[in-house]
Amino acid sequence: MGGRPSSPLDKRQQQHLRGQVDTLLRNFLPCYREQLAASVLRQISHELGPREPAGCQLMRSKKLPQVREHRGPLTQLEGHPPRWQPIFCVLRGDGRLEWFSHREEYENGGHPLGSTTLTGYTALTSQREYVHLLDTLCPVSSGEHTQEESDPLLEMPVNFPLFLQHPFRRHLCFSAATGEAQRAWRLALQGGIRLRGTVLQRSQAPAARAFLDAVRLYRQHQGHFGDDDVTLGSDAEVLTGVLMRELLPALRAQTLPGLRGARRNLACAWTELVDAVHAAVLAEASAGLRAFQPEKDELLAVLEKTIRPDVDQILRQRERLAGRLRVEVQRPLEACLHGKVDTQLSLVTQKLLSTMEAVLSAVQNLLAQGMDRLSRHLRGSSSGTQLRKEVYSFGEMPWDPELMQTCYREAERSQGRLRQLVVPFGFFGTRSLMFGAQDLAQQLMADAVATFLQLADQCLTTALDCTQAAQQLEKVRGRVLKKFQSDSGSVQRNFTRGWLLSIFLPFVLHQLEGSCTAELLEFEGDVLAVGSPALTVKGIYKDIVQGVLLQRIDGELKKALGASDMSCTPDGCSEAPWDQTGVGEDITSSWVMPVNCWGVGGLGMGWEGWLLVWIPGWNNIYLIS
Repeated sequence: MGGRPSSPLDKRQQQHLRGQVDTLLRNFLPCYREQLAASVLRQISHELGPREPAGCQLMRSKKLPQVREHRGPLTQLEGHPPRWQPIFCVLRGDGRLEWFSHREEYENGGHPLGSTTLTGYTALTSQREYVHLLDTLCPVSSGEHTQEESDPLLEMPVNFPLFLQHPFRRHLCFSAATGEAQRAWRLALQGGIRLRGTVLQRSQAPAARAFLDAVRLYRQHQGHFGDDDVTLGSDAEVLTGVLMRELLPALRAQTLPGLRGARRNLACAWTELVDAVHAAVLAEASAGLRAFQPEKDELLAVLEKTIRPDVDQILRQRERLAGRLRVEVQRPLEACLHGKVDTQLSLVTQKLLSTMEAVLSAVQNLLAQGMDRLSRHLRGSSSGTQLRKEVYSFGEMPWDPELMQTCYREAERSQGRLRQLVVPFGFFGTRSLMFGAQDLAQQLMADAVATFLQLADQCLTTALDCTQAAQQLEKVRGRVLKKFQSDSGSVQRNFTRGWLLSIFLPFVLHQLEGSCTAELLEFEGDVLAVGSPALTVKGIYKDIVQGVLLQRIDGELKKALGASDMSCTPDGCSEAPWDQTGVGEDITSSWVMPVNCWGVGGLGMGWEGWLLVWIPGWNNIYLIS
């Protein structure tokens, strides 16, 4: 797709969009403030509540989620008229894609020709699929004729294309030189798309949870009860996506009838216009959230000071109000669950469980293969260089897109059938669900690798020869797999439990919207009398519905899995995908040093021709001949 026009939006259009963003923020920020208070209350009550027994057996990896940096030559369809031009592309570790005129420009620190964050994109490798997508962007009305012009996408078929498609941003069209390069880029880009998309879902900060809850509440006020993929991305990107979904129908109705030309040229013009609108909305949303940041920081500090001393009283008042309200809504709630949820709950539960079981099985197999390979090389007295390579490869397994693809593919396979089951309940977030499963796969692999390295560090000493060291690693292998299986059961249960709630809770709230309105109004005064911003009628009501629904969900899980260990609760390790400590630490770097002297370590022994090997995460240094 070509470059952007010099002035895609005039001043009047830009002013209109600023007004739209201002209206959005004016309506959204009260929801956000309300949810910040509720989130702080939830965090404090969790801190002061009974401590759950440690349920996660694997140690937490200190390495932050990342994308392995990927770079190489590509060609890009760019310009007016569009033509294929050679470029040098770089995917950064934070999921940002940049492209340069040539490799030297990148290596010399030059400015890129272009860059984009990968949030919300979809990577396609089928030229026919992409051209069909372009045709659907500007459908031809019955009886309407459009002229057909030459199209480089059709006249010059691309052997190894890479298309990045976004619903609100201009498309990026690349081509690789070989099928191997195309596959490597596709996997790398998919990893970047997922990393950028789940940034808020991975966070356990009260503000992040409050933001996501506020977005759902705001959209419910707009009549959108079902979850979808709008919450993928940063806070500004999420709000931009929310507003773009509101603006798009009117923009399409006003713009498309006035566009003339070949259909695919119209598609290009349309995507450039939408991209300009998206950029303007994103800039205004980012500025608005930055302006709100000082108020948010102050509000969080005030909430902490006011809620913590009175948390017991607030919770008692909340429970008293919830008990009275529960009596009023119990009958319509039970009728809704019995008539519209119970019949499908078992099917959706089984599908989510089987999906996660397949993902976790693939992770376990890959982990076992990696540990076996490392033990095999150690037992075989490999050279120091080869051992270093194997240790590094083992430590990098969670971040290797080619290796982890076997696990990620299992999450992708179930999308079609799962979508059929959940769409009747207004749930359109299967991509978010798939990303969540893939994030957990990567997290568990990272935790297992870190645990293996730590346990190996504890049992390996310089007194062991290679055979003895390999035998110790076999014992470590068994311990790690046992810990992995324990954590996998909790992850599978909590993943299923959380997503069942995301699928059915908005649906139930929507079904009850009319029948419970009068009851909620009656309790408004009682809640206001408490005087705590952390308590609202709708918040208490939602918690009541959620509690009853969770009883149904837990019943299904018990039937499917049995009364297994529940120590990793949804507020525990399974919903904290990444330990944010240890920023910048690299537990997978290693080194090998030749020893060309006598008396190493003062031992007075001849070690000439051996290699000193430091294995990542292990405190000891090993000698390899």
